[in-house]
Amino acid sequence: MACVNASRIALVTGANQGLGRALVEGLAARMSPDDLVLLTGRSHRRVTDAAGEVSRLPATRARVEGRVLDVTDTDAITRLAEHLRARHGGVDVVISNAVTRLRPEESQAERADEFIDVSNTATHAILRSFGPVLRPGGRLLVVASSLGTLGRLDPRLRHLFDGASLDQVEYAVESWRGAIHNRTAQEAGWPVWLNVPSKVAQVAAVRALAAERRARDLAAGTLIASVCPGMVDTATSRPWFSDYSQAQSPAQAAAALLDLVFTEGADPALYGELIRFGKALDWYDGTPPVEQDGILTP
Repeated sequence: MACVNASRIALVTGANQGLGRALVEGLAARMSPDDLVLLTGRSHRRVTDAAGEVSRLPATRARVEGRVLDVTDTDAITRLAEHLRARHGGVDVVISNAVTRLRPEESQAERADEFIDVSNTATHAILRSFGPVLRPGGRLLVVASSLGTLGRLDPRLRHLFDGASLDQVEYAVESWRGAIHNRTAQEAGWPVWLNVPSKVAQVAAVRALAAERRARDLAAGTLIASVCPGMVDTATSRPWFSDYSQAQSPAQAAAALLDLVFTEGADPALYGELIRFGKALDWYDGTPPVEQDGILTP
């Protein structure tokens, strides 16, 4: 990561706990005292407490500030991006990490609006708002998962996301939302589990923005990508898997993502792709997951 300014600005969404908190800790440890890391979340108390705790860690070098940001408020995302442009001239690192906690026993359809707003509508807003204020050499990363490859979807739906523009991805997401409300989603091929089309749409949105900017970003060493941290032992993900023996701690999972942030330049093979442990996953790979005893099995 390069920056022409004396100080760098980093921002992480969904950063009160889990992977987001670990990413803030890693950024604060590896950046410089003149740099600023913004830890964001919806709760003022949790954001303030978490930022204070990270600031007091012995390894912390950069300044850490808490900032309330409800990612479902797309206007707030736009205002924050414009504020960082006006005050700091832009931003160097944006990691979109916010997610809605959902348990297997809950109704997917009843939670659909909240889930889609946090995972997809917010992702679109972050890409649209922070893309233009990303400094040369910067990093714009969206945390997705290996469920985000196109092969995870029913073949009838794949054309909606393959080679789609950001506008087209947004339209597809809203069509999916409408099908859930109209109770026609399963008939159309949409999976019951929200996480599957949601992650595919996140990766497709990143690919869409990257396609527009590829040449100039690679020339400047800027990286835009979606990232798969692998299995992480968090309260959000634990209920969904029957075998957690290979799960990483949030700090372990953050390490590979942070390597992407701090590696100089941008690898053309990774630009715009879904990256897991430093390697791009095949966009067309994967098969639709199945359910066993209420547990998601990729």
